[in-house]
Amino acid sequence: MAERTLGHRRKAYRRGHRGEWLAALALMLKGYRILARRHRTRLGEIDLIARRGDLVLFVEVKARRTLIEAMEAIGHESERRIEGAADIWLSRQPDYGRLSLRFDMVAVLPWRWPVHVENAFYGRN
Repeated sequence: MAERTLGHRRKAYRRGHRGEWLAALALMLKGYRILARRHRTRLGEIDLIARRGDLVLFVEVKARRTLIEAMEAIGHESERRIEGAADIWLSRQPDYGRLSLRFDMVAVLPWRWPVHVENAFYGRN
């Protein structure tokens, strides 16, 4: 039983890395520069941080069967965690005052190009 659980975790971990890689590629092809992957703070982790000009994206990546399932996988607790981690990241940026922020999601769906959902949720500000 424990071996099955460990195997499932490894598979999920690999699927997560592959999904984040595809999401990063999709954003780069849209002209974004990836600043961080799996950025960890004491409040949580941000899957991707991307920037184009003065716009900074905090991106949650979800690998699911459908776009609806991916959208539903981001709950209020996840939103608060991402917002808190984003606040910490922003506090360390010298050009904080001129940056525009957006909280997006990229859904990685089977046999499809990743779907970029802008403003998947709105931050506190």
